[in-house]
Amino acid sequence: MADPAIRVRGLVKRYADVVAVDRLDLEVARGECFGLLGPNGAGKTTTLEVLEGLLTPDAGEVEVLGRGWAGSAGWLRERLGITLQETRLPDKLTVREVVELFRSFYRRGRAPEEVIRLVSLEEKAGAWYEKLSGGQKQRLAVACALVGDPELLFLDEPTTGLDPQSRRQLWEVVGALKAEGRTVLLTTHYMDEAERLCDRVAVVDHGKVIAQGTPRELVERVVGAASGTLEDVFVTLTGRHLRD
Repeated sequence: MADPAIRVRGLVKRYADVVAVDRLDLEVARGECFGLLGPNGAGKTTTLEVLEGLLTPDAGEVEVLGRGWAGSAGWLRERLGITLQETRLPDKLTVREVVELFRSFYRRGRAPEEVIRLVSLEEKAGAWYEKLSGGQKQRLAVACALVGDPELLFLDEPTTGLDPQSRRQLWEVVGALKAEGRTVLLTTHYMDEAERLCDRVAVVDHGKVIAQGTPRELVERVVGAASGTLEDVFVTLTGRHLRD
């Protein structure tokens, strides 16, 4: 893969005696939406946090947009957007104030009003954070990740707990980013989400990538049935369901 957005070789991350990521290899092409699938505790979030520069690996090589975090942290943070599994923002700031605050962290980026419109929060622009629904808070977190106009966007379970309408709205946001040629790396427990959004996916278990390819390739290779699904692939490979 020429000049990938993400290149990982032999990544290891330990917590005391627990190996969360075990010699993981991964490459994500520029301009693709790539999904990490795995049961709880498989190492997905730890992998993302290493890629995001939030954790230091114990071993292995990590390149993001062609650079390592050592010596390039400032350059990388200007080009990444990150949405964590849980985001807590100040209750007494309005939607507009939150996005303006995050915009101030970047030398370049999108206009706050443009990003608010992109995540369909125009009618809530003047509302306090504490007054938003769960889905609106999640869309605001995505707006904060987008306001720096990132080349690479990390989304860690972005639609968990959202109602169907809020999920579809976030799917549209990711689809628009793909159309612009941006790179997206996401984790998800929803197979319909992975099948709809992801160009390729990797199944992670016990800190290792055990299979990867397009959703259709994995179904044909692992399940071998035209009616198979990514859920079937996952159960076949791991013996577990996604939320186990």
